[in-house]
Amino acid sequence: MDTQIKSKERVAAHGEVFTAPREVNAMLDLVKPETERIDSRFLEPACGDGNFLIEILRRKLSVCRDRVKARQYTQLQYEHDAIWAVSSIYGIELLADNVASCRQRLLDFFTEQYKTLFKSKCKDECIEAARYILSKNIIHGDALTYKRVDNPGSWIHVCEWSFIGGGKVSRRDYEFSFLIGQYSSDNLFADAPVETYPPVHFLKINPSAYGEQQL
Repeated sequence: MDTQIKSKERVAAHGEVFTAPREVNAMLDLVKPETERIDSRFLEPACGDGNFLIEILRRKLSVCRDRVKARQYTQLQYEHDAIWAVSSIYGIELLADNVASCRQRLLDFFTEQYKTLFKSKCKDECIEAARYILSKNIIHGDALTYKRVDNPGSWIHVCEWSFIGGGKVSRRDYEFSFLIGQYSSDNLFADAPVETYPPVHFLKINPSAYGEQQL
């Protein structure tokens, strides 16, 4: 977004001020190699509508795009690493409209990049995998209390998506308070998971793969 505030009321109530693109890029350039590593994880604990996260995704997908153009990647390899890139991006946000906007903004950008490269060859299941991951990784919650806002009283859980070869992805869910709180370690996902799921192919990442209802 071009403006840094939506309204004075939101600033007063929530301290909501969006970071401008110039500042976003200047800060990300401080860790530029990590922003271009497909598997490097980023967590924004007050992500707004995604100014930081969309730029991180842009940089990661640019790497994938360039490999396609250099004929280093097939379509399937691009899809694999593009989904991997999406899975590495996490955000927590207090306000519901920002959560919805962030998810849609990231998905729209992912879809646009994918369709620009492969046009009619694009696979619906690849886009749906990205949609589902974003529904899990962009969380409606309060990073200060470690609690969800959309399910009051529930702790925030964070999904670890591990790409284990053969196109398979394993998912393990962790309690956010243990990842960053007083019991945290240097390894973000070092603690015991609260839930572990069987591996699935990356193009089969969807609600039914995890026993959930379709979005």
